[in-house]
Amino acid sequence: MLRYLNAGESHGKSLLAVLEGVPAGLPLTPDLVNQDLARRQKGYGRGGRMRLEEDRVEFVCGVRKGQTLGNPIGLMIANKDWENWKEVMAVEPGPVPADKVVTRPRPGHADLVGAIKYAHRDIRNVLEKASARETAIRVAVGGVAKALLAQFSMRVLSYTTEIGGVVARRCEDPLVAFEQAETSDVRSPDPDAGARMIERIRTAKHRGDTLGGVFEVVVTNPPIGLGSYSQWDRRLGARLAMAVMSIQAMKGVEIGMGFDAARRFGSEVHDDIYYEQGGKGFIRKTNNAGGLEGGITNGEPIVLRVAMKPISTLYSPKKSVDIETKQPFDATVERSDICTVPAAGVVGEAVVAFEIANAMIDKFGGDSLEEMKRNYHAYQEYVKAF
Repeated sequence: MLRYLNAGESHGKSLLAVLEGVPAGLPLTPDLVNQDLARRQKGYGRGGRMRLEEDRVEFVCGVRKGQTLGNPIGLMIANKDWENWKEVMAVEPGPVPADKVVTRPRPGHADLVGAIKYAHRDIRNVLEKASARETAIRVAVGGVAKALLAQFSMRVLSYTTEIGGVVARRCEDPLVAFEQAETSDVRSPDPDAGARMIERIRTAKHRGDTLGGVFEVVVTNPPIGLGSYSQWDRRLGARLAMAVMSIQAMKGVEIGMGFDAARRFGSEVHDDIYYEQGGKGFIRKTNNAGGLEGGITNGEPIVLRVAMKPISTLYSPKKSVDIETKQPFDATVERSDICTVPAAGVVGEAVVAFEIANAMIDKFGGDSLEEMKRNYHAYQEYVKAF
């Protein structure tokens, strides 16, 4: 079983994670992970903090000479803005400077409900952990998962399909879509739509507003048989849906044809089954199911689309009420993005990669990468001969 815990506050000294279950012998370097951390910080519509962070991961344990040991892996991302927050976020006992105590909850954030739930009178105790800043360490964990999946010729890709109502043209080849998206400031595989998305973001910025959108995550070359129908919490579709919905600001997810399937006849939805003699064996020529049937992978690419709401912090603020004085006010702005859909896709890749890597370890086991590969290749031969 692959599992991790993350820790750290948005303006704290660092973000941390402990990742357990990675087999021994996996080639792993910080550069593999740092590429995705850099991708997470890009995208038209990001705020000023992206220029401050320049995130880099450090493996503090569990890796030796560029290979995993089979032990828990410790990951750390230092906060380069820590010097400016040492007094406010200090671990040592003492009062918080009065002008730094937050008592005004922002609509759309966890501020008010978190303060009520945990009995905090300083809302900073909530917003520091609820912040999407914590997705940086999740991208780092996902980078390790991607390194494992690459050993089995699997990739996890994403691209933006919609921002603020501007929809990109469909590209049927996910590898082509991904390559085109990586050259776009909004990670759109459609250059024309990308240009209109940028204009839409500019309009939102001038209005003091924000925008959401939709991104797609695709897992290429998954084997048949990941996940299970035998228990509700072992269905891979359910686990993937939970993973992407755990990302801050996500409001919807669909797999394959998704909600459109609800509007069609069954004859227009379900994928016919074929048999390829001397090749892959059982295949499908369409992928309306998004690679999952009965909670199990069917060998076709896994396709998810995720809907993100507009960022909650607006430069044209919403109405709220101070938790101490109970007086109304216009919600304040600390630092805000206009649109983070392009970055959210990178986070989506990370959380999906983790769940797929977990399913691979569950299916093929092994204390070492070598053992896991033996199990995988033997199973693939069985599938072809079935």
